[in-house]
Amino acid sequence: MSPNRRLLVVALLSAMSSQALAAKATKTEQPALTPTTAATGLPRAPEQEAVTFELADLSFKVDPARKRLDGDAKLTFLANKAVDKLVVDLDRNYKVDLVEVDGKPVGAAHWRNPEGRMSVDLPQPLAAGARATLRVRYGGLPHVAKRAPWDGGFVWSKAPTGEPWVASAVQGEGCDLFWPCIDHPLSEPLRVDQHITVPAPLVAAGNGIARGMDEKDGWRTYHWSAKNPNTYAIALNIGPYELLQADYKSRYGNVIPLRYWYLRSDDKAKAQGLFDGFAPMLDFFEENIGPYPFADEKMGVVETPHLGMEHQTINAYGNDYRKDENGYDWLLQHEFAHEWFGNQLTNQDWDDMWLHEGFGTYMQPLYLQWLRGDMEYFAALMKQRATLANKFPVVSGGPKSEKEVYDGERGPGLDIYYKGSLILHTLRGLIGDRAFFAATRELVYGRPDPAPGNFKPRYGTTQDFIDAVNRNTRGDYGWFFDVYLRSAALPQLIATRNADKLELRWKTAGDKPFPMPVQVRVGDKVVDVPMKNGQGGIALPAGASYTLDPHSKVLRDLPQIVAFQADKKAREAAGKSTEKRPGQ
Repeated sequence: MSPNRRLLVVALLSAMSSQALAAKATKTEQPALTPTTAATGLPRAPEQEAVTFELADLSFKVDPARKRLDGDAKLTFLANKAVDKLVVDLDRNYKVDLVEVDGKPVGAAHWRNPEGRMSVDLPQPLAAGARATLRVRYGGLPHVAKRAPWDGGFVWSKAPTGEPWVASAVQGEGCDLFWPCIDHPLSEPLRVDQHITVPAPLVAAGNGIARGMDEKDGWRTYHWSAKNPNTYAIALNIGPYELLQADYKSRYGNVIPLRYWYLRSDDKAKAQGLFDGFAPMLDFFEENIGPYPFADEKMGVVETPHLGMEHQTINAYGNDYRKDENGYDWLLQHEFAHEWFGNQLTNQDWDDMWLHEGFGTYMQPLYLQWLRGDMEYFAALMKQRATLANKFPVVSGGPKSEKEVYDGERGPGLDIYYKGSLILHTLRGLIGDRAFFAATRELVYGRPDPAPGNFKPRYGTTQDFIDAVNRNTRGDYGWFFDVYLRSAALPQLIATRNADKLELRWKTAGDKPFPMPVQVRVGDKVVDVPMKNGQGGIALPAGASYTLDPHSKVLRDLPQIVAFQADKKAREAAGKSTEKRPGQ
């Protein structure tokens, strides 16, 4: 990302551009992914819907010298209804040399993987309530990410000291890029055990709890175990790491292990400075949202050769210890937010991805308000406001793949981040802090009183949040979400001055109801305007000045932002800089 965080989206696009150029310069041919493997969140096969994924016992041998991965996966499924085959997703570019069911080999005639959805016939149907363990042994050259984390795959890099530095990042394409899984948000395994074998003396930092390390014949095997992980959050992180560790005493009475794996070559003072930020971030989230969801495992962060990703209990961090004018590392905080909004709460469908990204993005200005006050809160929100595209609704109301949501030419793209954040700011101002945080807590934990040990990771939808808002306000705010989430265009506030009165009217796409109250400054007073039926008015003496929404509570169409975006686009198309010269 950009060295100084002038604007999150500018940083994002800048990094994408520079990484794309680097990828072009070092492009290597690799087998194409099938459409099935390249997408994530496609409709599940009936056999995938019919089982509970209880355990993924995954053994990986990573050979950086050959850029090769060898895997041995033992997958245990509980049948919820009878099935006659097991179906998993796995990149067909791997060579599969063994398939077993409950320890018995399956002949080549009884399994197939033509498009990346592997189907294995069972010797006899698996009855409801019965279990089966599918073993798949495979190997090959995993798909290489050209600009991780925006496209999925492996990153084969070198640490500054010359040792291999390897990471996986597969959100965009899914878990099937390197292990056999059910590549859908609704198919999280109940537990994932990892056994990661790497050349000694490299370190493999993994998800969940460390179960030890074995070393033999120049290879090390690290053992990790994680409960209820998000499928794309399983990650490999390998390098010449050192470890910083401490314990955090939570306000809930439990103790949370803090762990940070950083490169041996790093400036330790910078690494320590980042690590010192873990505790206040934890305190912020636990005070405002609720208990850290994976306290019995760890709060873990690992330095990666790509920018970052919300890998459960082992967040990827690659922001090079940059701090902005607010004095904290926003990327670390954003990825950590996903432990709540993404890993504890997982969207049921990619169409609800704003529940991950919108909430995750709102946590940055909210943290600044908690840490420093209102000025930095509103400054961060204003930077977000300048980025909105408003081309597609944030929520379409139908099933979507990950790419359909994140691609700004086909879906909401970055609006799920920044528009989502500003929608939450507006909602908070409308219903008040008590109801807002209570509804958010219910969305995340499924209950109003979360405490360590009384909740588990859960799935959620946009409707779940709307219902939580309505319960906690004893009102009906469907109109709010209908306009902000299900319409592309922002509402317009039309103000007309007639003699001694200011008349106000909301204009929405499709003339949807929008009784959003607003405030107006008249002289030195701020007047509340209820806007019943989307209309209202106030007395405005001749010659009096006024300001609409003086405290910036409401997300709405702003002509100056539209003009700014148009001017910026035109200047960029003409090759002109939009930066100010010194002294301007």
